[in-house]
Amino acid sequence: MGLREQFNEQMKEAMKAKDTRRLSTLRMILAGLKDKDIANRTESSREGISDDEILSFLSKMIKQREDSMTAFVVGNRPELADAERAEIEIIREFMPRQMSAEDAKAAIAEIVKETGASSVKDMGKIMAALKERYAGQMDFGKASGMVKELLAPK
Repeated sequence: MGLREQFNEQMKEAMKAKDTRRLSTLRMILAGLKDKDIANRTESSREGISDDEILSFLSKMIKQREDSMTAFVVGNRPELADAERAEIEIIREFMPRQMSAEDAKAAIAEIVKETGASSVKDMGKIMAALKERYAGQMDFGKASGMVKELLAPK
């Protein structure tokens, strides 16, 4: 079952259970996907975005909510921070298991070896390969730091 079908099934279950928080979060995800689908339409293709692109979209949603949550905590608005935290938990249910730091380092080292990267100038090539293979499984902000560390001149 693809991610879209999972969202729709979960939305039906949330309606039946009268779980308003879950329902609103799932509706927000589906609305965002519809916007992405419309933006990606071409004359020759009416297909929606792929599951990998959906995972990337969900990662961005989580990042946005984490930033908002931090701002709400700083602004002393714990009720809004809790709402953001709840949305993050719901969105994460659809994401693949996140890689541990050790697994991420191993994956980065493998791609550096495969691409033959030797300096920070090759970082774009490495990050592109990581995003292609590990979409939704890795925090690319942290991965960027690990790549720089690995490629930095000793």
